[in-house]
Amino acid sequence: MVNILFCGNSGVFDGMLTGMLSILKRTASSEPFTFYVFTMTLTRMKPDYTPVTTAQAEFLEEIAREYNPENRVKLIDVTELYETQFRGCPNESAYCSPYTLIRLFADQVAGMPDKLLYLDADIMFNRDIHLLYDIDVEGYEYAAARDHYGKYMIQPNYINAGVLLLNLRHMKETGILVKAREWICRKKLTFADQSALIRSTTRKKMLPQRFNDQKFLHKHTVVRHFSKRLFWLPYPHTDNIKQWHVSRVHKTFRYFVFDDILFEYIYLKKLYERRTQK
Repeated sequence: MVNILFCGNSGVFDGMLTGMLSILKRTASSEPFTFYVFTMTLTRMKPDYTPVTTAQAEFLEEIAREYNPENRVKLIDVTELYETQFRGCPNESAYCSPYTLIRLFADQVAGMPDKLLYLDADIMFNRDIHLLYDIDVEGYEYAAARDHYGKYMIQPNYINAGVLLLNLRHMKETGILVKAREWICRKKLTFADQSALIRSTTRKKMLPQRFNDQKFLHKHTVVRHFSKRLFWLPYPHTDNIKQWHVSRVHKTFRYFVFDDILFEYIYLKKLYERRTQK
């Protein structure tokens, strides 16, 4: 069983759908997948902070089971955990949405597996997931690749937490997530949960950049992370192009290698919208 964790609200459904499709389409193994989805209601902060719906989760599972009848999607509402532990904390209005914080509850949710691959919703797999998932993390809390900008601007082994291969059993032993939650509650951090995780780490395994490529797409790239990046032309600026912005992926990045995934996504998104409009 391959275990995946997504976190977010109903607004990142497109990311979860495209990310899941990329995994299923680029993986040759017949081993089943379980996709865990942490979500919550936080409309007290913003009206669009609504949870991933049951209908969205059921649709994701329907698509996943077309690839393997044993594939599952498990929707887990962590609103109570969040409100009990993080309501009013210094990082609630961090640079990213508060939904980035909820992966820090992985050790408090019953039934979570010992090995778990956390993925941001803005990633696409370019190659087989087993190249990443099968990496041995025994004796490490997690494995992660360097942050493209942080490795230059902060320190050489500064990691990006958008792709984390978690040894959850060992993480429970070291208390890394307990310590990270304490940081979140105690101090305003530049990169919120990512900073808290880094400060709490005992031992991590560094992965090559191809497992979380935040700027380029090479033939050997396993995971392309569509995070905010710097563009120099026509003038220096940042942009946040996501994989579901299909026309911009074509026009700006000149990527066509994901077209089989993205064209299926467009069809499925329209199918889902027709169903929900009835």
